[in-house]
Amino acid sequence: MNILLWHVHGSWTTAFVQGPHTYLVPVTPGRDPDGLGRARTFSWPASVREVTPGELRDTPVDLVVLQRPHEPELAERWLGGRRPGRDVPALYLEHNAPDGDVPDTRHPCADRADLTIVHVTHFNRLFWDCGTTRTVVVEHGIVDPGHRYTGRLARAAVVVNEPVRRARYTGTDLLPALAEAVPLDVFGMGTEGLAGRLALPPDRCRTADLPQSELHTAMAERRMYLHPVRWTSLGLSLLEAMHLGLPVLALATTEAVEAVPRGAGALSTRPDVLARAARRYLHEPEAAAADGARARQAALERYGLKRFLADWERLITEVCS
Repeated sequence: MNILLWHVHGSWTTAFVQGPHTYLVPVTPGRDPDGLGRARTFSWPASVREVTPGELRDTPVDLVVLQRPHEPELAERWLGGRRPGRDVPALYLEHNAPDGDVPDTRHPCADRADLTIVHVTHFNRLFWDCGTTRTVVVEHGIVDPGHRYTGRLARAAVVVNEPVRRARYTGTDLLPALAEAVPLDVFGMGTEGLAGRLALPPDRCRTADLPQSELHTAMAERRMYLHPVRWTSLGLSLLEAMHLGLPVLALATTEAVEAVPRGAGALSTRPDVLARAARRYLHEPEAAAADGARARQAALERYGLKRFLADWERLITEVCS
């Protein structure tokens, strides 16, 4: 089956393209957001093919996976007038939690009989107002990086993109107080200069932007994973940390309360509770390793790749039949 989707979310797509189909990913000369082509920092199989807008016009497409509000019109134009949901089966994958007038945020594909909206968390499905459009949930899946945890560095890993711009969404304002409890290594795009902006000593807040292969190794060397995000869908870095065997400290918001079971770390709406748990892991590395092992087992059971691909295969077969 030929599945057309844009390269929007690298981590999610890395799991999705492990399935049995051919995945058509648009590419443009400038590799702009509508034509990024194949990932350069993730490992994708040969079944992911780059296609130009001109080539798409005459390319057989069995399913379109839409991910952004402008993609239905873009797909129709690039597919030579074939309309997603009408002339070719289509799904709209919603990665994000609603924004704006929560809980009354209307989804851009609300009240459409020709589409199914696929949410990645039950929280998102609950909070988005999709009107009469059919909705389903296919929870995340992770390509297992293996149990790499050593925890040899008495620091906490944080993975977040654009923490300065996203500010309160990502809990950036909470980092100074948490850094008093445990030194932080913040990984992600747009993290340079973060320590200075937060008035933190360099040894309490270091930053780096690493490709996924290096990032997983670096995360596994840290004693724990810290997820201070207030409002998000469900950070894949949190699930990756659990797969790696790190104990996780997370704000008890959005889907985190479903993802992190008892004994896998600490969940609370109180940052001081997370700080207290961080201090415990610093002084009790054996406890950190044991909780991390439980986190990994829970992640494998709920967010394993086999379950993820099976759920998607059932949905694809239904929509395309």
